[in-house]
Amino acid sequence: MIFNYKKSIQKAFIITPFLALLLAGCSDNALDTVPETSISTETAFSTPAKILGQVNGLYGQFSNPSFYGGRFIIFNEQRGNEFSQNDGNNSTGANVWNQTITSSGDFVNSVWSVAYATINFSNILIDNLATSTVVTEDLRKNYIAEAKFVRAISYLSLVQTYAKPYAQNSAALALPLRLKGNTSGGLNDFAFSSVADVYTQILKDLDEAEADLPESYATGILTASRAHKATAIALKTRVYLSKGDYTKVISEASKLVPATAPFQYVSGSLTHRLEPNVATVFGGSYVGNEAIFSIPFTTAAEAPGLQSALGGNYLTPVIYFNTAGIIADNVFSATSTDARKSLVITNATGQKLLNKFKKNGAPFTDYVPVIRYAEILLNYAEAAAQSDNLPLARTLLSAVRNRSDAAYVFTTGVTTKDELINTILNERRIELVGEGFRTPDLLRRVQALPAKTGNAGAAPEVLPTAANYVWAIPSNELAYNKLAPR
Repeated sequence: MIFNYKKSIQKAFIITPFLALLLAGCSDNALDTVPETSISTETAFSTPAKILGQVNGLYGQFSNPSFYGGRFIIFNEQRGNEFSQNDGNNSTGANVWNQTITSSGDFVNSVWSVAYATINFSNILIDNLATSTVVTEDLRKNYIAEAKFVRAISYLSLVQTYAKPYAQNSAALALPLRLKGNTSGGLNDFAFSSVADVYTQILKDLDEAEADLPESYATGILTASRAHKATAIALKTRVYLSKGDYTKVISEASKLVPATAPFQYVSGSLTHRLEPNVATVFGGSYVGNEAIFSIPFTTAAEAPGLQSALGGNYLTPVIYFNTAGIIADNVFSATSTDARKSLVITNATGQKLLNKFKKNGAPFTDYVPVIRYAEILLNYAEAAAQSDNLPLARTLLSAVRNRSDAAYVFTTGVTTKDELINTILNERRIELVGEGFRTPDLLRRVQALPAKTGNAGAAPEVLPTAANYVWAIPSNELAYNKLAPR
């Protein structure tokens, strides 16, 4: 039951001429999503085992190295200010780091293409299971709910990357909402929907997914790597935080986080909570209580290539800590007793490197943490502070800090509402560093992307009013979608 993602994609799933066209501009193994042979939908959904193959293939597409398998997370760190770039090679994302990438850039096109391929995989699965009697009714609903979750997180990734932030202009055109499977090619012309409409669709998918997902699966690795109820709820806290809807963040987070300590979610045999030791979470193959949704790489063959792997980028290193970023916080100082400083190492040239993803070195088969319980506590804390519940916000903030430094007491930065929000935002930078949150956090608050320096030179500040504040609509989409805004 452990997914063999690449095999599922190559041998089980349907690829369409439409997707082949989208993927034509991809680099860095994005074309690995094209199977060796195509099969009809009737055959692909004809038995329970084949249907499960489609579900496995869907998660495999999501774990593509150009998407959540590595590159997309790295891009969100490169555009932020926590890391410096070691070289000026665009193949390692130097143009992402220095903010010069354009609509014709390989990475701009590959993220879009792979995300939409994932969405189309979701759509095909949803369409073909709508009236299927091959599997039980409960399992049919389960699979459709998983597809809706994957479609939702894929659309969230796109709208956070290519569209104006919700708080900046929710009426701005964002993306085409493709919600029906395309198995015949063509049908490229889609009008773009607004930012608000995309968020509405994301939340619709997640609400429906929550209703039909199971509480857990038979094993720890399946529960960590397939969507379950807590996964949909957790992602909703991220979506509502991105919208700035703090009331809804609180209502969703409170489903997973009790109002008082100890903060943990218990449903039957399933528990989600912080691990007592943060190092446990970054042990390479972690699927424990803190993992709400992760991508497993169970074999070296499944791992992304060195240029895409998280460990490859952080430890080769392609990027290293910017001395003016979060690494300057006292948490990482020599005198700190915070356990998270052990996740930072210094190489022979004196560069500080993130050591979260280090399993066995190359090919770096570390599981990718997409959603952790720590994020939910911090989402909840920020929303509570924004809603003037400062005592709860302080308690949630302290839970995250005290996991890594049991004796620490916040004595400054937590008195007023604004101080507390800034302290929570700083804790997000510490706790979630390297996991792809920095750029989305800056954008959702409509803050400038700060200037930075590194061995690759200097990267300028990018203001929210700048054309390159978000990525441009890819040239491939403009070429094949006559309704795309120009």
